[in-house]
Amino acid sequence: MKKSVVIACLLCLGLTLSLSGNALAATMDELERRLNLVTEELQKLKNESAVEAPDYSSNFGFGPAASKVYKLNKGLSIGGYGEGHFTNLVSDKNGGDDIADMLRAILYVGYKFNDKIVLNTEIEIEHANEVFVEMASLDFLLNEKFNLRTGLLLTPVGITNEMHEPTLFHGNDRPYVEREVIPSTWREMGVGAFGKLTENLEYKLYVMNGLEGADFTEKGLRGGRQKGSKAKANDYAVVASLAYEPVLGLNLGGSVYLGDSGQGDVVDVNGNEADVFTEIYEIHGQYKAAGLELKALGTLVKIDDNELVGADVPEEITGYYGEVAYDVLPLIAKGTSQYLAPFVRYENVDYKGNNEDLDLYVTGLSYKPIPNVVLKADYRNFNKEVGTKADELNFGFGYIF
Repeated sequence: MKKSVVIACLLCLGLTLSLSGNALAATMDELERRLNLVTEELQKLKNESAVEAPDYSSNFGFGPAASKVYKLNKGLSIGGYGEGHFTNLVSDKNGGDDIADMLRAILYVGYKFNDKIVLNTEIEIEHANEVFVEMASLDFLLNEKFNLRTGLLLTPVGITNEMHEPTLFHGNDRPYVEREVIPSTWREMGVGAFGKLTENLEYKLYVMNGLEGADFTEKGLRGGRQKGSKAKANDYAVVASLAYEPVLGLNLGGSVYLGDSGQGDVVDVNGNEADVFTEIYEIHGQYKAAGLELKALGTLVKIDDNELVGADVPEEITGYYGEVAYDVLPLIAKGTSQYLAPFVRYENVDYKGNNEDLDLYVTGLSYKPIPNVVLKADYRNFNKEVGTKADELNFGFGYIF
């Protein structure tokens, strides 16, 4: 009897040990599985936290650096650009001082509150000591076809006013037509809508504070920019623009600006306020393929009541330019990521009635050791119907980040 009990106890002990071993093995397998999951999650977090190369594509018609905030999931974005140059005036044409100027140092500070609300600001230091708010737009991103924007807005006229970062244009100065006829950089307080009507067609439609017509000059509108600084808001303007990309590399666009510029400061002989109705019509095109770059723009400005503003203020201004450039480095060093493009640009401005017509020939080089940095050299030859203007030899640099 005792022997049977002992055998039964030994059998029970063996079964217990066997079951415990199986349970222990199962527990170890589960621990190993969970450890693998934790390791995978840690590696995933490590990969996500690694610094990635920034995306420098453009969004909503802004330059690459100005577009950085739109690529965030949420939170703060910092970007910017800068440019400086040295100008040598050709002495046999006209006297004057040579100039060395840190033209601009810009900070883009953006904040993406969520997927629908985005703040984008541009803080500018000009000539090393003048500080401006160049842009402060608050976007409400509703859907692809219809979004809202308000704040201090860049006027969507021409190529350069919105896309004014120095790596985007040839020459140390922005095209003359887009500085003097279209007064880039041009911004005013406003509100509007923007979006994509189709995959290849984008639009902007803004209501903006009007220009100050009393400050127009013989060269046109540039002095009338109010820049959102205690701006007189008695008159407003409507601005509409379209941008169309029918095929990759070809961009076509145009814009219309219509608005009064009297602001209560321009009066007729009877003391009545004049509207100084101002019109701008503009079309442009750009093409880039296989190293070849083509750019052209034409614009027409009309100013009603111009004689009430000033004797030299033109009733009408026309301006246009055409430019061709070619990246020659791939022909010399195949597979290079660097860029070297000689370019030529011709510009014409016709001020109706005041004989200030101008032809401008610009030729030069743009060199980019990396896409974010450009070194520039150009020669500008001026030909005016009245008076003289010194030719310029310019050397400079630009960067975006």
